[in-house]
Amino acid sequence: MAIAIVLLLTVACIYVLATEKLAVDLTAIFVAMVLIATHVLTPEQGLSGFGNPATVTVAAMFVLSAGLAKTGALNGMTGLLTRIGKRFPWVAILLTMLVAGAASAFVNNTAVVAILMPVTLEVGRLAKISPSRLLMPLSFASMFGGVCTIIGTSTNILVSSIAERHGIHPFSMFELSEMGLVLAGAGIAYMFLIGIRLIPERRGDEGLTDVFGTGDYLTDVVLLPEAKSIGSVAAASSLVKDLDVQILAVFREGQRLAAPPDQVILRAGDVIRVLCNTAQIGKLRDRLGASLISHLGWHEQDPGGDQLELVEAVVSPISPIRGRTLKSLHFSETFGAKVLAIRHHGQIAQDKLDSQPLNAGDALLISVRRDQLEALARDPAFVLVTKKVLPRFRFRKTLTAAGILASVVAAAALGVMPIVVAALAGSAAMVMTGCLKADEVYPAVDWKVVMMLGGLLPLGVAIETTGLAAILSRFIVDVFGSLGPWVLLSALYLCTSLLTEIMSNAATAVLLTPIAITAAAAMGVDARPFLVTVMFAASSSFMTPVGYQTNTLIYGPGAYRFADFLRVGTLLNVLFWILATALIPRFWPFHP
Repeated sequence: MAIAIVLLLTVACIYVLATEKLAVDLTAIFVAMVLIATHVLTPEQGLSGFGNPATVTVAAMFVLSAGLAKTGALNGMTGLLTRIGKRFPWVAILLTMLVAGAASAFVNNTAVVAILMPVTLEVGRLAKISPSRLLMPLSFASMFGGVCTIIGTSTNILVSSIAERHGIHPFSMFELSEMGLVLAGAGIAYMFLIGIRLIPERRGDEGLTDVFGTGDYLTDVVLLPEAKSIGSVAAASSLVKDLDVQILAVFREGQRLAAPPDQVILRAGDVIRVLCNTAQIGKLRDRLGASLISHLGWHEQDPGGDQLELVEAVVSPISPIRGRTLKSLHFSETFGAKVLAIRHHGQIAQDKLDSQPLNAGDALLISVRRDQLEALARDPAFVLVTKKVLPRFRFRKTLTAAGILASVVAAAALGVMPIVVAALAGSAAMVMTGCLKADEVYPAVDWKVVMMLGGLLPLGVAIETTGLAAILSRFIVDVFGSLGPWVLLSALYLCTSLLTEIMSNAATAVLLTPIAITAAAAMGVDARPFLVTVMFAASSSFMTPVGYQTNTLIYGPGAYRFADFLRVGTLLNVLFWILATALIPRFWPFHP
C-alpha cells in the first residue's frame, strides 16, 4: 500500500511541476504533508528535509552570492567587457561567456546573468547583433560553469548530500571540475560557432517603445474649457473611468506636475499624457472637451521631458512579487513609475495591466521618475535590463566579500570543515563585516527553492524506504542490464536531461538519485559515475525557457519564442549526452 501511495504521489508531483498547476514550493510542502498523513513517513522523516545539510547549504549560498552582489564584486569585469566590446565585439562576446561560466562555478548563476545582461546588450548594440542572439549564450554559459564545482548549483549540493546519507563518500569541492571544464569548453565553442547563428533575430536595436509596440499607444490630450473632467482628480476623472485610459503624466503651462495623478485637480488647458489602445484613441478624438494632440512615438531618452526615463525591467525568478498584480503592489505609489507594457511568453500586453499577474521572466516597459530610478534598481524583485543608474555598491567591502567566499571554498576544499558549516560561517561573516546588512539576508534567499527542497527531500526518502526505488531499479536493470553499465548510464543521462526540461532540476535530482544508487548496487558497480550523471544532466536544461531560472530571466528581454530554445538546445543536449556517455566512466570508473 505504501509503495502505491508513493508511486501515485511521485507521478502526481511530476505532472503538477511540469504543468505548473501549483507553485513548486506549495507542491513540495503538500507532498511532505501527504507522506506524513498517510503514515508512509514519520513526522520526523517527513520534516527532515528542512534540516537537511543540502537545504541549509543552498540557503547559505544565496546569502554569500548576495554579499558579493551588494559589494559590487560581481561588477568588476563589466567595464572591461564594455571597453573591449567597442573595439572587438566578438572577443567581448566570447569573454562574457567565459566570465559567466567562471563566476557561476562559485556564485548563484541567476545573479551572474542579471549583472552581465546589460553588458551583453551593450556589446550587441555596438556590434549591431540582435540581443536575442546574445542572451541565450549568456544563460547557457552560466549553466556550463555551475557544474564545475560542488557549490556551483543546488543540484550538485543536493546529490552529494543524498549520496552521503547512503554511506557514499561526499563529493569534494573540485571533483567535478575536469569533466565540467570539458563540457563547458564544448558548450561555449558550440554556442560561439554554431548556436548564435541558429537563433533568430527576435529583437533588433530599435527603441524600447518599438520593442514593446507602444509607440502608437502614447498620446497627449489637451482639456478644453467645456471638458467634463475639469475640477476632478485626474486619476478619478471621467476620462479615466469612461474610456479606461492610463494617465502617465499631467503637464500645466509646459511643466510636468510632480504630484501623481491621484493628487492632481485638472484644469482647462492641462495636457494629459495617456496610454490607451487604438480604439480608445479614436474615442478620445471624438470626445467633447478632449482634443487629441498627437501620437508621441516616445524614445527612451525623451519620454515626456527631462524628469522621466524609459527602462526595461524583468521580474526576477526569485522575486517575491511573482503571482501578484501591479495594483496589489501599489506599484505607481511605491516607485513613482508607470508600467506601459508587459511582455509575457512572447506576447505583449498594453491594456488592463494593473490586474495582470506578474510572472518570473516577464519584461516590463516602465516610465519612471529619475529620482526614483535608483530605488527601482535596488529592488530585488526586478532586474533592470537598461540600467540608466546603477544601485550604490559597498565597494570598500568588495575585497572583504571576495575573501570570505574564497575562505569558504578553501575550507571546504581542504576538508577543514563540511561545506554546510563553511557556508554558514561565510554567511555570518558577510553580515558581521558589513558586506551585507542584516535586513538584506532574508530577501536574498530564494525561499521557494528552500521550501521545495525541504518538501521534496522526504519524497526521495519515501521512494527508498518503501522499496519503490528497488522495484524501479530492478526494472531498469532488467531492461538495460544485459547491455552493460555504460548503456545504463547513457539512458540515465537522457532520462534526467529530458525530465529537467519540464520541471525543477532539484526536483529531478531528488527523484532520480535514490534510483541511480539502487540501480548501481543491483548491477554490482560503483554508484559514483551514476551520481555524476544525474548532476550534469539535471543542470543541462537547454531546450525550454522554463526548466532553469537563467533561461526564464532572459526569456522576456530576448523576445524569445519557445521554439528558439528547442532549436538551439536540442543539438547542445545531444552533444552533452554523447560527451557525458563517453567520458564520465573514464573519470569515474564503474569498478574503481
